[in-house]
Amino acid sequence: METQLVLEKWPGIISTVTIGAKKEEGGTRADIAKIGGQNTLPLLFKEGSIPNKPVIALEMWDVFPSDWPEELSNAYGKVLNDPFAWADKCVNEYKAQTLCLRMQGTHPDSGDKGALEAARFVSTLLKKVKVPLVIMGSGDDAKDNLILPACSEAAKGERCLIGCAVQDNYKTLVASVLADGHSIIAESPIDINIAKQLNILISDMGLNLERIVINPTIGALGYGLEYAYSIMERARLAALSGDKTLASPFICFAGQEAWRAKEAKATPEQGIIWEIITATSLIQSGADLLVMRHPAAAEKTAKYIGTLFTNR
Repeated sequence: METQLVLEKWPGIISTVTIGAKKEEGGTRADIAKIGGQNTLPLLFKEGSIPNKPVIALEMWDVFPSDWPEELSNAYGKVLNDPFAWADKCVNEYKAQTLCLRMQGTHPDSGDKGALEAARFVSTLLKKVKVPLVIMGSGDDAKDNLILPACSEAAKGERCLIGCAVQDNYKTLVASVLADGHSIIAESPIDINIAKQLNILISDMGLNLERIVINPTIGALGYGLEYAYSIMERARLAALSGDKTLASPFICFAGQEAWRAKEAKATPEQGIIWEIITATSLIQSGADLLVMRHPAAAEKTAKYIGTLFTNR
């Protein structure tokens, strides 16, 4: 007797979030990126619809990344001293379809740039490159409350993805994103309950759930990846079962976490492999947007995604 697979059908669907706006939509981007939209678990193509492939964004900073290991910095060379040349190299040489800008130079310990300078930087960057943009703060909550609203206003109409909003510090950023037409990253510390509560709090301020992307906070290979994987899996199961407050796409900072691992710094090749395996594992757990650092790792991961979606 022939064995047949039992196919699961889910009542829920993950929200589709669009990053970037073309001219006809009021922006200036040459293209857009769509994430989410699936109604099945990762890569189970026979069980449902997965309309959008995971998207890779190359990470860049507004200042020289002084804490990056040499093995990673060597991939970019001298352009790390010029953020606009860095962005240009990402787009034109490494063919990045999305950029993730980290405003590290606004951190009190990394230059302490003000809101006006940050806004000017974002405005100039948007003129230099025409790919969709993810805009991240420096991680200092007090300073981000000043910087990110200015960046949001400078990018008004471009439909960027801006973050991160956290449970104790979300109101200012939500108000700015709501006013300027962007989407928001909601960050939770590997906790499904906090992720859900934060999405509720953000939506209570008037921002549609369809404009929220969850940063579940992940670990790299060997550094908590399994736990992060299980949290993402639980959240996705809840969303597909009908919980709309968790039906947001995931953004995962694979590059940041992978290059923190001491094993990634052993050799240049091992660092690339560490980032690739971290990223591809996260795809299996439901990552929709991967922020990566090494261009070779991003290229290999993009090929992996292409193979998965070609052979579906």
